[in-house]
Amino acid sequence: MIDPRTYGELKNSRWAEAPLRGRSVREEIRSNLLGRLSSGKPLFTGIVGYEDTILPQIVNALLARHHFILLGLRGQAKSRILRELTGLLDERIPIVAGSEVNDDPFAPISKYARELLTECGDATPLAWLRRDQRFVEKLATPDVTIADLIGDVDPIKAARGGHLLSDELTMHFGLLPRANRGIFAINELPDLSGKVQVGLFNIMQEGDVQIKGYPVRLPLDVLLAFTANPEDYTARGKIITPLKDRIGSEVITHYPRTVQLGMEITTQEAWTERDGPAVDVPDFVLEVIERVAFEAREDKRIDKRSGVSQRLPISVLENAVSNAERRTAALSEERVVPRVSDVYAAVPSITGKLELEYEGELQGGDVIARDLIRRAAGRVMEERMGGADLGKIVAWFDQGGALKVSGDERSDLCLQGFGMVPGLLEVVSEFGLATSKDAPRLVAACELVLEGLAAQKRISRNEELGYTRAKPERREPGYGKGGISFG
Repeated sequence: MIDPRTYGELKNSRWAEAPLRGRSVREEIRSNLLGRLSSGKPLFTGIVGYEDTILPQIVNALLARHHFILLGLRGQAKSRILRELTGLLDERIPIVAGSEVNDDPFAPISKYARELLTECGDATPLAWLRRDQRFVEKLATPDVTIADLIGDVDPIKAARGGHLLSDELTMHFGLLPRANRGIFAINELPDLSGKVQVGLFNIMQEGDVQIKGYPVRLPLDVLLAFTANPEDYTARGKIITPLKDRIGSEVITHYPRTVQLGMEITTQEAWTERDGPAVDVPDFVLEVIERVAFEAREDKRIDKRSGVSQRLPISVLENAVSNAERRTAALSEERVVPRVSDVYAAVPSITGKLELEYEGELQGGDVIARDLIRRAAGRVMEERMGGADLGKIVAWFDQGGALKVSGDERSDLCLQGFGMVPGLLEVVSEFGLATSKDAPRLVAACELVLEGLAAQKRISRNEELGYTRAKPERREPGYGKGGISFG
């Protein structure tokens, strides 16, 4: 079906009939949302873990035609949710061609559109806006002005057109008027200065804005959606009380409630599909990476008010895969299989994402990151191998055994070292972590067991000596009965 190209054609189309004619953007979103709910289609794509908590609250706000705010710590998909709202808009809508404020041909709000319709009548040309063109997003910063959001007088327009400064045609419209008939999102709302927040009052309550003190009122049709971090209320600014009062719904977001949900998000978002050898991430390595974030969120040395973003495990996974990819390329192996040692190589992806308390600052981010990895490995081993008899392995180290295997060594050589430890290869096969024919996964599984034992303090691990008995005496690298060192 060909879209109407003029106002006359539009009047003879379905757009001139109810419910499309005169429907506000919030009514449009409400109608399309009800259709989604009735059909059982997913409301948002790529949003995991919010199905029973956050999404119902957002749905309620949209059905109530509320402006709303997403309140939560960093890395909780707030901005992504706002961008997904465009999927609830119509595929396209008609506007008066050339309009800067997306004028509805049946109810124009700008002087430009009114004069064009008066002059051309049914021959007035139309343009069509796609749903993605009806979303305007602004990151709030302290230097944002009323002119940025609402608009200002443009003296150049006045001079070129011979207009008085009070003429509406001399106005330069800001982001809000340009979002007319669409969605306007502001990220980090508390960063807006108080006087700029005041400028949002009219649009939220009366539905109009005033520009530069001139008697020009634009009855805008827009859905306002905001995000904010609770930390911002004291650290950088605050949302003024009258503005909070005008926001219809406040939805509080959260981090993934379970490790499995976190793993699903991390797998979805991380860039692991790469050129070259196939990337094969063992599920237990992925769980170690995810548990690093969970451990960090509970660690007293890390500032809970800042939170630990879901970007942390995503970045760690990408970095761990990169380290494994580097090793694979250097050793000409067939597959990229990350190990626990590759997670340690991803420490730079952790330290920059942790806001430390005083105690943490004293210890240093690097020490804390390594401690988090070791604890995560211990939790994973405990969950997956809680009933395993690891006494033979511990006994070997207690009797003076020592093992140091380089993270950049070939899988077959690593297995020679792990094979020196009685029962190690057998126990990882018994609990299904890897098969005896899959050397790269066997190496990753063996590292998990040894890291887990180190986390339980049943054996010791350090960069110089590798794996040794718990609380080892001072000795040279590789020292001890059955001691072996690779790389």
